[in-house]
Amino acid sequence: MIDKLEMLIALAREEHFGRAAESLGITQPTLSAGIKQLEAQLGVQLVWRGSRYGGLTPEGARALDWARRIVGDARTLREEMRAVHEGLAGTLRIAVVPTALTVAARLTASFCRAHPGVNVSVLSRSSVEILSMIEDLETDAGITYLDNEPLGRMVTVPLYREEYHLVCPRDAPLAQRAAVDWGDLAGLPLCLLTPDMQNRRIVNQRLFEAGVVPEVRVESNSTVVLMSHVAEGGWSTILPRDLAAFLAAGRAVTSVPIRGRGAHSVGLIAPWREPHTPVLEALIEAGGRLDI
Repeated sequence: MIDKLEMLIALAREEHFGRAAESLGITQPTLSAGIKQLEAQLGVQLVWRGSRYGGLTPEGARALDWARRIVGDARTLREEMRAVHEGLAGTLRIAVVPTALTVAARLTASFCRAHPGVNVSVLSRSSVEILSMIEDLETDAGITYLDNEPLGRMVTVPLYREEYHLVCPRDAPLAQRAAVDWGDLAGLPLCLLTPDMQNRRIVNQRLFEAGVVPEVRVESNSTVVLMSHVAEGGWSTILPRDLAAFLAAGRAVTSVPIRGRGAHSVGLIAPWREPHTPVLEALIEAGGRLDI
């Protein structure tokens, strides 16, 4: 039944029989047969069917909640049994908001030194995508904002508070300032993250509170793209302090602190489930020890 529950999770995530089957590495007929067998075992219809996937029935939505719990517990059981004999091993999957990637590297570097048998997969994703991936068991943990938008039931480990810097060419008018205010950014041609990113929503709010209508000429979901445009000249961007320092190194740009009200907390999040897998528990402990 575990395999069939994983099929239900994949189908709900992909909302398409073909894509769900591909994500599991099976054929579409195998997936369809597995869902029908699960329906027969549970005695209810789980999926609305027509010429294509029509969504989950109310019973299917309830079964999906149970499927996530059962599959998550089964994976935890397997990990615990393996850890007893082999120590910590396997692959740890972490999804990270783009602005926290440098901090994620600090965390995973210290974690991997302590646990060399564990490989790490780090994906850059929006805050909304991170929550969805954790819920669908696609990732083990995330690094995202903790106090700006609802997280739901998550274990949280604060890592740092985000402080913002204006990154601009060295010959830009504001480059010589020791610090700037949000109101000083009026009229600047900006390149910023796309609106689906929580950092962009925070920056927009800060500018709005300062009475500034941002002149956004370039948008991207990649901070590397933003910095590349600043380095080419003619644009400025707004980034967290550590990321700005990392991306600005060796470039003809300047990072200037932006004064303003309290910054948002960024941290590690994991599913609210006891027990966690041994690997995830070790990551949570490592996050609590990280000194930033």
